[in-house]
Amino acid sequence: MKNFRTLLLIAVFTLGFAGISNAQKIGHINYQRVIDNMPETRALTANLEKIGKTYQGEIEGMKKKLESKYQKYSAEQATQTEETNKKRAEEVQLDRVKYEQAQKAAYQEMQAKQNAGLEPIVKKAEKAIEEAAAEKGILYVFEEKSLIVKKGVDLYDAVKAKLGLLKDLPRPQQPQK
Repeated sequence: MKNFRTLLLIAVFTLGFAGISNAQKIGHINYQRVIDNMPETRALTANLEKIGKTYQGEIEGMKKKLESKYQKYSAEQATQTEETNKKRAEEVQLDRVKYEQAQKAAYQEMQAKQNAGLEPIVKKAEKAIEEAAAEKGILYVFEEKSLIVKKGVDLYDAVKAKLGLLKDLPRPQQPQK
């Protein structure tokens, strides 16, 4: 009976300490915050904004030409033959299609450049998170935003040190109601 109590006591202490050590093997991180504050992400964002402005300028130029051509043809419609008006209408419609295609192509190219630029950034962030978790003996890392209770280890500072993350950008203020 005495041996049973001793075994029971040992089992309780072992399970109790195992529970405590397992509790320390869970961590969390705000993954989007890591990605947003990487210097590579900020450089990619600046580059995409620059390219976007170029596309926007080209597309706005196409739009203005289309609008002025439409206004000119509309003003001259009464003085032109039906055949000329029909050709002009087809020309305006063709220009409108080109304009819409240019918008679509610019959007798709911007998306492709963003995806291609983010791929190495994401890999680098994931590797840093894995390394930080391994250094701290953490077995599971969860996305912070999906947690209701956050009692695990926050890995943000460890990952920040590994990646040389930048300060958080100021968030736009929500309008007061």
